[in-house]
Amino acid sequence: MPFNTEADAGLAERDEWSYSPAAGVGPLRFGMTVDEVVEAAETLGQSSISDCPPGPAIFSPTWKIEVHRRGRAPSAPAVTAYVSQAAGLFCVAADAVHGPQVAYAGFALVGRHLSELERDAIAYAESVDGHVRYTPEGYAGPDDSGVVMRGQRFGQALLSRPLFMVTRDGANTEWDSLPHEEHRNGQFHA
Repeated sequence: MPFNTEADAGLAERDEWSYSPAAGVGPLRFGMTVDEVVEAAETLGQSSISDCPPGPAIFSPTWKIEVHRRGRAPSAPAVTAYVSQAAGLFCVAADAVHGPQVAYAGFALVGRHLSELERDAIAYAESVDGHVRYTPEGYAGPDDSGVVMRGQRFGQALLSRPLFMVTRDGANTEWDSLPHEEHRNGQFHA
């Protein structure tokens, strides 16, 4: 029997967001300022802003904006956005349990068992004579430089928590740009 994260988490439905490589996800556009992100995220819920710990010297100061769904009991943020002083919005993480659903080439990326997501990514890659992209932890996802797949624990399951990104502050790749908070061995707890 498949694991139904939404039913098990008590969520009636997820918002559906679109993803445009190098442009943005849902109402969030890469390059936005902190204020613009907070304003755009109002469609989902209430935001809180905090400073990120300083990273490598190449990176300018960075802020984390956590967006919690309206009307929900206290829970993990549905979306976490990262804004750098130099690059603006560069990373949007969709929570596996509470986040909006984002599709890529017709298959859902958020809240999936990672093995099922890998199967769908491989099937898609084979159908278009493309490739699958693996993270250093071994998580599979679409071969799109703007999607970094992460894992998030929910009970006994390890679910997909994609990061939608562009490079920031002179970094070479999205992986180099990964916010420190998102780099914890790909294991997040709901």
